[in-house]
Amino acid sequence: MLFRVDPTSTVPLGDQIAACVRRAVVDGAVAPGERLPAARVLAESLGVNVHTALRGYQRLREEGLIELRRGRGAVVTAGASPHRARLLERVRAVVVDAREIGMTEEELLALVRTELNAG
Repeated sequence: MLFRVDPTSTVPLGDQIAACVRRAVVDGAVAPGERLPAARVLAESLGVNVHTALRGYQRLREEGLIELRRGRGAVVTAGASPHRARLLERVRAVVVDAREIGMTEEELLALVRTELNAG
């Protein structure tokens, strides 16, 4: 699996790391049960702080795409399907779009609830 980050991007490096893994899940380049590089190794290879790599991994854990286990590192979860990863990418894009037009969190959540209730 190839990780790339752009230090000149406005996207935080941790988010870029998470996006690399998300994209690999969507593309089928990583499968459930597969181990990701240790945060320290990943950080060294990218030339970033280990906490930056951990931030990216933490984001993925919150999204349910990886598990972080002491001694085993980061492992892709059984629920990490390409469909879930693609949906997470789309949700992220919707949030970015909503922020760009000045929509509040409450307005966005109300919009999502309306769509969920519509069927």
